Amino acid sequence: MDALPGLPFDNSYAKLPERFYARLAPTPVAAPRLVKLNEALALRLGLDPQALASAEGVEMLAGNRVAPGSEPIALAYAGHQFGNFVPQLGDGRAILLGEVVDRDGRRRDIQLKGSGPTPFSRNGDGRAAVGPVLREYIVSEAMAALGVPTTRSLAAVTTGEPIWRDGELPGAVLTRVASSHVRVGTFQFFAARRDTEALRLLAEHVIARHYPEAREAAEPYRALFEAVIARQASLVAQWLLVGFIHGVMNTDNCSIAGETIDYGPCAFMDAYNPETVFSSIDQQGRYAYAHQPGIAHWNLARFGETLLPLLADDSDKALAIANEALGTFRDRYVGALTGGLRRKLGLFTEEAGDSALAQDLLNAMTDGLADFTLTFRRLGDAAADPAADAEVRRLFANKPDSFDVWLPRWRERLAREPQDGASRRAAMHAANPLYIPRNHRVELALAAAAEREDYGPFEELLAVLAKPFEERPEFAAYAEPAPADQGVYRTFCGT
Repeated sequence: MDALPGLPFDNSYAKLPERFYARLAPTPVAAPRLVKLNEALALRLGLDPQALASAEGVEMLAGNRVAPGSEPIALAYAGHQFGNFVPQLGDGRAILLGEVVDRDGRRRDIQLKGSGPTPFSRNGDGRAAVGPVLREYIVSEAMAALGVPTTRSLAAVTTGEPIWRDGELPGAVLTRVASSHVRVGTFQFFAARRDTEALRLLAEHVIARHYPEAREAAEPYRALFEAVIARQASLVAQWLLVGFIHGVMNTDNCSIAGETIDYGPCAFMDAYNPETVFSSIDQQGRYAYAHQPGIAHWNLARFGETLLPLLADDSDKALAIANEALGTFRDRYVGALTGGLRRKLGLFTEEAGDSALAQDLLNAMTDGLADFTLTFRRLGDAAADPAADAEVRRLFANKPDSFDVWLPRWRERLAREPQDGASRRAAMHAANPLYIPRNHRVELALAAAAEREDYGPFEELLAVLAKPFEERPEFAAYAEPAPADQGVYRTFCGT
């Protein structure tokens, strides 16, 4: 095998005991073809884009070739899925190739998703279709551009092989980059087996990798728990501030690093409604938009349960420590959300009534069926010029008087802010994106790729979403909600 340059693996997880993973190579595919390479991300990782795009590089990205220094493993984890505990899940269709240290000194996992069956596949084929692969590429890169912590997409490769779901679909492999792939479910895997030694090793690994400041604390494992709580509280607040619905917030999809991970049945809201659900498998609305903070708290409680043997020798004391730490979640989340809503409304000082002002706007948006993204974006224009109020009002087509009642209160509040109109507009536009991955646009791009091997719509959508806050007249149509005959109401997991 020729050496593949530009992959300076420096693996740490593979040095943990073998019960943490299964060692195996990806399953080769028939005819790999590079669809998309994230050259900017490759450079940040210290990788050579030309090497990755070469024939040898594409072989590696498809799983046909194991690069020197790679130690391919499928990770073991458990998880609560829709509230039901499954003691062993694991990477059923993903293989961690290894870790690199990027140009900023941060450690990053490089993982293939859709790279064939593993010991955790549970009779699945371990493969992925091109649609879900491109969906994760689009949405994860959009989230990164929006400033939301997320896994990233390095490459998408088609396999030249069909896979079968409801019918025959073209296969593909995604190369995913993450701060790590340790999940709440990873801790649950060992807690379910009462393997305290493994829990301690895993906690030490996470502290060293993600939370080194916890090592200096008087109670390192409590500090770890509190740090994870803080990151999750901030993350979920950021989801709500951009109208994002994860769709499947199981504990195996809850990253210890505080990144958004696993873009299966995810979507962004058009018309604001706190009970919005897109996932076809979420029949009871467990993971609806407004339920996400409560589910994050629930997932963190499950994480706290796994840490009890590490928090104190006495079980009652350990439980008290965990509950006290968990009690910080709400204030952290509310603080992050309230601060974000202030920025979205052009408020840069704090007043006691700001939360109520924001909530009353959201209530009016629900009544008026107003578009979430466009309402906040157009408020930025209205902040600079009251003549733009009419453009905001048009979004409340179902009940415009609800906006009429709210508007004077906002104007009165803005009058107590120090900025001039132009400065406020610029600040609000920096907080309120114009372009998000509108569901109908994503679906059109995926259909063109899967049905016609036309990747033009995919490439154009990526170009639009790369600069979500920058208005570009040539892409004006991408800011608009779906026409009535193109609404997408269900998303699917793709497994």
